[in-house]
Amino acid sequence: MRFATSAPPHLGSGYSTPLLMRSVTLALIPGLAASLLWFGPGVLLQLLLCIVTALGMEALVLLLRRRSLRPLLDWSAILTASLLALSIPPLAPWWIAVTGAAFAILFGKQLYGGLGFNPFNPAMLAYAVLLVSFPRQMTHWAPPLALALQDAGWLDIWQQIIHHSDAMDAYTMATPLDSMKTQLGQGRTLHVIQEDAIYSPLAGKGWQSVNLGFMLGGLWLWRHKLIGWQIPSAFLGSLTLLSMGFFVFAPGEYPTPLFHLLSGGTMLGAFFIATDPVSASTTPLGRLIYGALIGCLVFIIRTFGGYPDAVAFSVLLMNLVAPTLDYYTQPRVYGKPR
Repeated sequence: MRFATSAPPHLGSGYSTPLLMRSVTLALIPGLAASLLWFGPGVLLQLLLCIVTALGMEALVLLLRRRSLRPLLDWSAILTASLLALSIPPLAPWWIAVTGAAFAILFGKQLYGGLGFNPFNPAMLAYAVLLVSFPRQMTHWAPPLALALQDAGWLDIWQQIIHHSDAMDAYTMATPLDSMKTQLGQGRTLHVIQEDAIYSPLAGKGWQSVNLGFMLGGLWLWRHKLIGWQIPSAFLGSLTLLSMGFFVFAPGEYPTPLFHLLSGGTMLGAFFIATDPVSASTTPLGRLIYGALIGCLVFIIRTFGGYPDAVAFSVLLMNLVAPTLDYYTQPRVYGKPR
């Protein structure tokens, strides 16, 4: 008697693709709430622009390919748009969000055949293209609470994003990571730099709250086994060890590990971007190496490179290495010799 069997794996995780993507998107809420609190409603407007553009571009490509529109319901485009929107400045012109979201879907996802075939993280690919192409618009953020102090409402923010008037340009600035890097390069000591109003004892005001929000969402994902522990732990561990070593060696020239951990896109990268199940390494050992190398690259580029944050470039570089890591770190198959 013959029995029909399904293809492996035979033990399912209980999570479908739409449920997984929706859960990861919802886990962004604590970080999104902190971003809204510190950087104003521009964050939400950028999110809206990115989501509408991503869904529209995905629908257009599916229609041109004569495919079903069901992939619009899997939340992957919404997750990509959300990650991109949370990475760009809240007061960036509208065409930054639209261009980035369209590029992420078209060249980061659909060009390779859709979800599951993309070798690069689509959101970080779009972010890197935007940063290289439009550095001025992508590196000027609103100072924390500055918008609230100026009584700028939703309409004012909307007009700034759509019309990009010069009225609010005076209230934009570089992030603490960028400012720290520039001032250290000019010979100022760490103690003098941290007397600036935008800094706190741990990291830049506002940025540490945002990072803690993303860490909270990431820990929720790990608690529900939606992501593994290897990549975030290795990422944050290698970044901590490297930054600690340099800080101990020259405390006046290199920021503390907490500054690195709670600034920029560190926690967003560690829990939501580097853990992308499609473009990341998939073997247990490969994930540890993959995460550790991303953390090393983040520190190296932040400290010695030309870009202050470096999470996007580090993830994209390791996306290239992930297939090789998987090949050389495959676990032993049960019943076969090592």
